[in-house]
Amino acid sequence: MILYILVAVLTVLLGLTVQKAENGRNSGITRQQALNAVSLFFMFLILFAVAASRLNVGNDYAKYVEFMHLTYCNAYVPTEVGFNLLTKAIYGISGFENYLLVFAIFAFFTVLLFLQAIYRQAESFGFSFFLFMAFGYYFQSFSTVRYYLALAVALIAIPYLLEKEYGRFLVLILIGAAFHKSVLVVLVLYPLAVRCWKKWQLALAGVFCLSFFFLQDFYLRVVVFLYPTYEETEYLSGGTSYVNIARCFGILILSLILYKKAVKGNRVMNFWFNCNLGALVMYVCCSFLPIISRIGYYLTITHIFFLPALIRQIENEKWRKLLTAGAVAAGILYFALLMMRAADPGFRILPYQTFFFHEMVPILSDVN
Repeated sequence: MILYILVAVLTVLLGLTVQKAENGRNSGITRQQALNAVSLFFMFLILFAVAASRLNVGNDYAKYVEFMHLTYCNAYVPTEVGFNLLTKAIYGISGFENYLLVFAIFAFFTVLLFLQAIYRQAESFGFSFFLFMAFGYYFQSFSTVRYYLALAVALIAIPYLLEKEYGRFLVLILIGAAFHKSVLVVLVLYPLAVRCWKKWQLALAGVFCLSFFFLQDFYLRVVVFLYPTYEETEYLSGGTSYVNIARCFGILILSLILYKKAVKGNRVMNFWFNCNLGALVMYVCCSFLPIISRIGYYLTITHIFFLPALIRQIENEKWRKLLTAGAVAAGILYFALLMMRAADPGFRILPYQTFFFHEMVPILSDVN
């Protein structure tokens, strides 16, 4: 746990030195741009090194090693084509089952894409990166590595949708889907979030959301059709996160207070507002659906941009500082709760182990 705290503190401190460059006539590299490059490089290096050096850290690490082994043996695996092709390519080039390199490649691109997305979209890089770390997106990427790569791809694709470059947006999402097909939901969710909804349309949407309370069996059958491997497994058990509901609700209240000033008429802020509202509805109405949190994360990841942008719109300096302090305190509390359950079977990022000092446990194929 000490390692994770040090990683979070050190990278956040480096992130606070990063300032978005303003467009100007100076054609050379400014001191701030040089500082940005150095800080981002060391942030990437730290995050990548910790993620890539881990061994059997993450609740499904051994399962992934098993999937890689079966893929290499041309056996059936429930993973997507991108994951399978990458595994075969790395194993073939290495000449042995080099799962460490596969995990390192996932870590490389996941960290790189998240940092690039935050740098491009955040109004305050330091604040947004703090929320990224505090909300646990980095540490949770130690598990379900395919999903978090897809999440990073979805995040970096958002500006293309907002800038109406639909072709690039679609291509990026399809690339992400080659590693985790859940990202395909953003082809529906993100365009819906871009819309400026009229009151009567919101009323119709509310009626549709009520159907989730009365047609649960139907929606579960749809999930089984899309994910046949979930049938008669524990994955069909639902559940929701009261912490995420509280987070979405708090941000909704703040955004409604500042709606006319900060959200109305602003395409980007409206998108983030709708993402937060959609996530709240999803967590409340669709708790019976399996892995609802994974779908919700495609929406709540925008909190790292939306919350700092809202706070910056507060004109009263005293209230702005107070809410900033409150957001930081809430983030630290969230991170503390995350670390308290870091050793739980469903998370299992503790104890941290590295291939420098530890050996991989036998996988299912080895036992059989």
